[in-house]
Amino acid sequence: MPRVLVISLNYRTAEMTLRSAQAALRALQGLEAELVIVDNASGDGSYEKMKAALAAKDWARGAPIRLIGSDHNGGFGAGNNIGIHAGWSDGSRPDYVYLLNSDAFPAPGAIRALVAHLEAHPEAGLAGSYLHGEDGEAHMTAFRFPSIASEFEGAARFGPVSRLLRRKAVPMPVPAGTQRVDWLAGASLMIRQAVLAEIGLFDETFFLYFEETELCHRAARAGYQTHYVRDSEVMHIGSVSTGMKRWTRIPTFWLDSRWHYFSKTHGRGYAVLATLSHACGGLLWRLRRVIQRKPAADPAHFLRDLISHDLRALFRPAARRAVPAGTGGAEANAERL
Repeated sequence: MPRVLVISLNYRTAEMTLRSAQAALRALQGLEAELVIVDNASGDGSYEKMKAALAAKDWARGAPIRLIGSDHNGGFGAGNNIGIHAGWSDGSRPDYVYLLNSDAFPAPGAIRALVAHLEAHPEAGLAGSYLHGEDGEAHMTAFRFPSIASEFEGAARFGPVSRLLRRKAVPMPVPAGTQRVDWLAGASLMIRQAVLAEIGLFDETFFLYFEETELCHRAARAGYQTHYVRDSEVMHIGSVSTGMKRWTRIPTFWLDSRWHYFSKTHGRGYAVLATLSHACGGLLWRLRRVIQRKPAADPAHFLRDLISHDLRALFRPAARRAVPAGTGGAEANAERL
C-alpha cells in the first residue's frame, strides 16, 4: 500500500488547524499515512495550544500525528518544505506528499481518491481536489500558467478581450470532471515524492503566492502532468492566514512573487513584457471605469505599485536559487504526540 505524508501548515489559526487535522485523520482511515502539523513561527502561542490539545483530545491520542515548530516564518513554501523534509516518522520517505491548508477540510474519500488517481496515472506528478466553500459553491482552483496574454486579459476586464483570449486566461471554468490542467491551488494538493526528489521542493524565494504555480511549471518541464480530480472533494474557507480578502494595498511579497515567477520561468525580458502587458490592460480598465463609472476592482494604487516595483526589480541582482533538494533531514524541532 502506498504511504502518504500529510502536511498541514499553521500560522496563527490553531483551532482551525486542529479541526482540519481531525477531518484529515478521518479521511486517512484505511490508508497508510502520517500527519505532520508545522507551526510556521506563529508567535501567538499556537504551537503550545496545539501541543496541549493534541495531548488531550481523544481523537488525537495514538493517532499518527506529529507537531513541528519552526523558529522562522519563511512563507508557505518554506513551511511545507519543513514538513516534507521531516518525512516519515521512521526517517524514510513516503510515496506521496499531500499538502492540506489549515482551513481545508477533506471529505472522507477525498485523500483516497487522489492516491487512487496517481496510482492509476503514472504520467501525473501532481493531483488536486475539487474545492468548495462552506456554502457549497465551487471554488476556482484549476488554472493555466500566467503569460503575457493572460496579464493583459486579466487586467483589462473587458468582455471582447476575454472572449478573444479565453484560452489564455489564468482561471479556468470549474472542470466538470477529472482532467489535466497547468496548475492547481495548493490547498489540497498531492505530489509524488519521486517527482520532488527529481525537481526539488518549493522555491523558498517565494514568500506567498506563485509558489505552487512555479512548482507545477517545473514539474511540467520535467515531463510530469498536473491533474484535477473531481472525485476528491474538500471544503475550503480560503485566505484565513493571509488576510487577502482584507487587503487595501497590494503587499510587496505578492509583487516580489509575481516578478520572480515570470523572471525565473521565462527570463527578465519576458517579465518586463508581462508587466507592460498588464499596464496596458490596466489602463484600458481605468479608462472604462471613468467612462462607465465602474467601481474599483484592485487595491489602491495597484498599477502604480506594480510598475514601480518591477522597475526596481529589473535593476536588482537576480534572486539566488532557493530550491531545496527533494531529500534531507528536518531542520526543525519535531515532536511525536
